[in-house]
Amino acid sequence: MSESVILGIDVGATGIKGALVDIARGELITERTKLKTPDNKTPETILSSVVELANRISPDRSYPIGLGFPSVIIDGVCMTAANIDKSWIGQNLQSMMSDKFTSPVSVINDADAAGLAEIHYCSAAEKEGKVIFLTLGSGIGSSIFIDGKLVTNTELGHILFEGDIAERSVSNSARKRRDLSWEDFGRELGEYLLYLNRLFYPKLFILGGGISKKHALYAPYMDPSIAVRPAKKYNNSGIIGAALAHHLA
Repeated sequence: MSESVILGIDVGATGIKGALVDIARGELITERTKLKTPDNKTPETILSSVVELANRISPDRSYPIGLGFPSVIIDGVCMTAANIDKSWIGQNLQSMMSDKFTSPVSVINDADAAGLAEIHYCSAAEKEGKVIFLTLGSGIGSSIFIDGKLVTNTELGHILFEGDIAERSVSNSARKRRDLSWEDFGRELGEYLLYLNRLFYPKLFILGGGISKKHALYAPYMDPSIAVRPAKKYNNSGIIGAALAHHLA
């Protein structure tokens, strides 16, 4: 077993995805496996799905595991539950995972994980200064980097924007729910980025999540004064970053 191979798992509001990751290259070395996130999203049901997924990818459970999870996580404990069951709040996810697996495990906020993958494997120039990573999915996850170093557990998708929390109007699920054209979505997302820019003045925004593959459809309608690029790892950033976070822990 190579020490550079780690099982990365990314828990999302609609899907739980995982693969073996070669962290030296930042690439998946098995096909991505995905299970539907249980409807009730309780600790028991989600952990059961995580175990099932891990067993499918690595039946002998021989690889260390990095888990990205949709919660503010401090010392292994879940502090928030925006898109999962509220019973997660106060649960020690690190201990719960350690009880399920004999191999070493680590846990991290899912957006922090995805951002780590994008920053760690990017050019040296992009590591300089302040960079904001946003993952646009069922909600909006965020991570902030200063000279390549992660500021953990930011929640920029939950800031007040145009009268409500931002993810209710400019997440990918909001785009679908509101039946927005790519032009309208691009303009509204651009306004949100302008708002964040006035608060943080980052050098660069990186947009992740599945919608990152559609970047060319909405990017032309955003303000050109703001530097924005899609995630280079696309929707695999969370898996790769969860594995990387375990390596860096």
